[in-house]
Amino acid sequence: MMQRFDVLIVGAGSSGSAIAARVSENTGLTVCLVEAGPDYPRLEELPWDLVNSHDNSYRDHDWGFTYEPTAGRSVAFPRGRVVGGSSAVNTTIALRGMPEDYDEWAAAGNPEWSWTGVLPAFCRLERDLDFGDADWHGDAGPITIRRYPRDELTAPQAAFLDAADTLGYPYCADANEPWGYGAGPHPMNKLGRLRISCAIGYLAPARLRPNLTIRADTHVNRLVIRDGRCTGVEIADVAGEVSVLEARLVVLAAGALQTPPVLMRSGIGPGGQLAAHGIDVISPLPGVGANLCDHPALSVVCHARKGVDIDHDAPIIQTILRYTADGSDKRNDLQIEQISFAGRRGSPPSFAIAAVLEYQYGRGELLLASADPRAAPIVRNRFCEDPRDLSRLVACYKDTLAFAAVSPLADLVEAVTFPDAARGHDDATLETLCRNLAASGYHPCGTAKMGPREDALAVVDQYGRCHGMDGLVVADASIMPSVPRANTNLTCIMIGEKVGEWLRTRPALYGL
Repeated sequence: MMQRFDVLIVGAGSSGSAIAARVSENTGLTVCLVEAGPDYPRLEELPWDLVNSHDNSYRDHDWGFTYEPTAGRSVAFPRGRVVGGSSAVNTTIALRGMPEDYDEWAAAGNPEWSWTGVLPAFCRLERDLDFGDADWHGDAGPITIRRYPRDELTAPQAAFLDAADTLGYPYCADANEPWGYGAGPHPMNKLGRLRISCAIGYLAPARLRPNLTIRADTHVNRLVIRDGRCTGVEIADVAGEVSVLEARLVVLAAGALQTPPVLMRSGIGPGGQLAAHGIDVISPLPGVGANLCDHPALSVVCHARKGVDIDHDAPIIQTILRYTADGSDKRNDLQIEQISFAGRRGSPPSFAIAAVLEYQYGRGELLLASADPRAAPIVRNRFCEDPRDLSRLVACYKDTLAFAAVSPLADLVEAVTFPDAARGHDDATLETLCRNLAASGYHPCGTAKMGPREDALAVVDQYGRCHGMDGLVVADASIMPSVPRANTNLTCIMIGEKVGEWLRTRPALYGL
């Protein structure tokens, strides 16, 4: 069985959903959106784990991946396997990177991605209920964003903001104000309990278009390549039946952990690695799977005093502190976040305070485990191997410990259960902790980065067009040259907005 479309998008996550919605506005193009996970077209059919924005969905709609944050450890790496992708299972943090992040992308040979170039897309995607009238915000986009007012904060979240004030950090009402910093409410894409995923924000209104087809429960085995051109994808349905979908243009938006394996199984990637798995090398691109970026983090865990309400059904996160490490020239390169609850339900009531490194110098790698289309990739983050990353995460962790020791947050703490105070909080001890235990903020990116052809690790150009392969575009977190200083969901949607708009309004860029 074979079907043919003008544009075929692989992956219905944050980027892919936005692309499908935008490009299908061009009624002259037939569009197919392919997703390995299930689809829930009607809101009333949505399972509770996808509705419940108060916490992540970790299992029911997950790929089951693991990663190696540091040597000798393997940890679960939740990724959304459902229409909506990780936007349908995440914590709903709607945070942008610093303007400097995108200007760095532009300086690396991608001028379309400067701050002034991406700001219109950020504004276009959002319906900001608090600051929609500001020049740097939008008020009519598909993704609704709001911030918790003071009277809706949990006790630990409110105490965190008061402790930040005591420690001398300024209050920041809008964490997405381009030049702001300090502590304040998180911008979040949620309404009550409802997670406003890209499946809801982008695809719900687009489903009525006759030129858009959404194929769920469809696994992409590989790209189909003929004479140096990508002409479609080989797919398998839930019964394992294999067929081909053909297209004039394939847009790979499977995410930073899935896009590289699809490329490599198709013969696009590092020659030695492909040959080791018996895959013929069609286009040797050493950057596929390289340049893995993420946010290493480590939490302080506190056992709550008797009488403090620790509710596992409350919002897990509501507030944020963005600030700059001493001596750093990377503004807002550190983040501290209050976590409303920690541990399992029924365990001693606890909460956590997370120290997060937002600007990462070090790089990890993603490797192909086998040529089997169902095999999970090997993900090695290599956190804190770069001494610049280690020293700043240690500094952030010391600042995080200070929160647990100052009122009113300290008034909620019976004891700090991690780290063990008996082992000390000196730099050497904390360095060991960070090297051994830093974990992912679940923001992988950079594994098929964009850049000019002369960049040895660049996989695509600034428009997402794959180097050395006609008919193929990559547009998701994998094309980011570096991780922005923010949770990555909003930037992934912005990527979908930009590429979707180019496809819709400038199809000749892509041979359409």
